[in-house]
Amino acid sequence: MLLKIPSSVAGSITFALAIAALPNCVSASPQGEQSYGAISLPDRTLLLNADGTFNHDKAVVFNAATALKYRRNLMNFQENSGGSLPAGMKLIDIPLRAQMQARGQRDESLTDENDDSEWAGMVRIGKPGQNFLVDFDTGSSDLWVPSSLCTSTACSSKRKYNSSSSSTSQNETGTFSIQYGDGSTVSGSIYSDTVTVAGVKVQKQRFAAVTNLSSSFASDPVDGVLGLGFPSISILKADPVFVSAAQQNAITTKAFSFYLAKNNSELYLGGTNPKLYNDPIEYHPVDKSNGFWQVKNASITVGGQDVLSDFDTIIDSGTTIMYGPPDMVKEIYSKVEGAEVFDSSEGFYSFPCNKVPEISFSWGGEKFAISSENFNLGTTAPNASTCAGALAAKDLGLGNTTLLLGDSWMKNAYHVFSLEKTAVGFAKLK
Repeated sequence: MLLKIPSSVAGSITFALAIAALPNCVSASPQGEQSYGAISLPDRTLLLNADGTFNHDKAVVFNAATALKYRRNLMNFQENSGGSLPAGMKLIDIPLRAQMQARGQRDESLTDENDDSEWAGMVRIGKPGQNFLVDFDTGSSDLWVPSSLCTSTACSSKRKYNSSSSSTSQNETGTFSIQYGDGSTVSGSIYSDTVTVAGVKVQKQRFAAVTNLSSSFASDPVDGVLGLGFPSISILKADPVFVSAAQQNAITTKAFSFYLAKNNSELYLGGTNPKLYNDPIEYHPVDKSNGFWQVKNASITVGGQDVLSDFDTIIDSGTTIMYGPPDMVKEIYSKVEGAEVFDSSEGFYSFPCNKVPEISFSWGGEKFAISSENFNLGTTAPNASTCAGALAAKDLGLGNTTLLLGDSWMKNAYHVFSLEKTAVGFAKLK
């Protein structure tokens, strides 16, 4: 049975019922799924301008926002672990200028609403449910939405959580706060309440209802963020929504999956959508203690030639392109014919547009290629013969042998994030 519920903001939420649970094996079978819900995600074209050029200004903003995000993640880890950081990782000082650019992401990313920078869908909080449009982010771990008590101008256009309207709301001790270097904050009170996402209902989920929201968030249609990472990077020191769902047995198959594409993208809760990938799913373990969906033993080839091996990869649906330590990225581009540094301060490289490099990742099994469309961010200038590459050199503090793989990578494979297996699964797209 298939039930479609239309949404005026986020497309549709589809609930599907099946007859059997996913067997505990390496690959998933179309007949073996018990599914809960598929949340349709908005279309997006990343950093390509309408004239085919690379949107450098927006990319600079995304760079700054990504650096801030991972600095905060590591600070959260440090706070939650009693002062230590994961092996090989470090806090990177971020100049005030970069922090200002990161705040500008909210306005810049909405210059063209068809070029959204977030994978968003609807969730319900409370009883009766209050609807919110949230960004689903595997690179963070907290849920926050605006509060009805928010007096910031940016909250005027948002859906707001009213605790007094929910019979299941509980006020929790503590406060939630993200502070930027220029003094702006996202902050508020902590509550627990029922959270429902695509038919998956979580009881007593801790989240933040923010009462202070920077004006740079005003134009963003998204109300808040739902983090899909692990507890060790939670500002709230709480289990993220999907971890709570698994612990409460709110889902039979403790996994969620992403299909990201230019059109018809989807987040699938409670298993996988076999219509979107070809068996088998290739699973690789992650060390969840770091807080990230971090997969080891990766290798990369350029034009069929082995370039680097035995490095780590963090899979992040909340990051637009791919990043790596400058030395690693330099080595990769050294194998790309005609590649050269395009913007040394931001770590961007260019290559001849008529020779888009053939780059593939592997974790010991299949090789997964990045399509030319997903690697090519557009020409470096109008009518230029060089194009910008979707892999940038940037030290995010994640270690000298770790690549951060965002949407430019995720669009090339079906991704399964399994709490049962403590693993990320990759499968070829149909």
